[in-house]
Amino acid sequence: MAKNLMILPANDPKDIRLLHVPDDFEEHEAYRYVTGLIAKAEERSDYDWDDILDLLEQKGFEDIEFILGPILD
Repeated sequence: MAKNLMILPANDPKDIRLLHVPDDFEEHEAYRYVTGLIAKAEERSDYDWDDILDLLEQKGFEDIEFILGPILD
C-alpha cells in the first residue's frame, strides 16, 4: 500500500518537514487541514513546530525524518 506524503516546504532547508497523511484524508482535505492549522498557529506569536505537530498527530499525521538530498536544476 502506498503512503500518502506531504512536504511542507520552507525557506530554510532545515525547516522543511515531511508528513505521512492518514489514509482517511483525501489530498485536498489534507492540504486544507494542514494549511488551517499553520494559519491558526501563526496567529499566535509564540508558536513553534512542536505546537503544530502536536495538533497534526491528534488527527493521525506523522512527522517523518528524511535526508535532504542535492538540489536538482
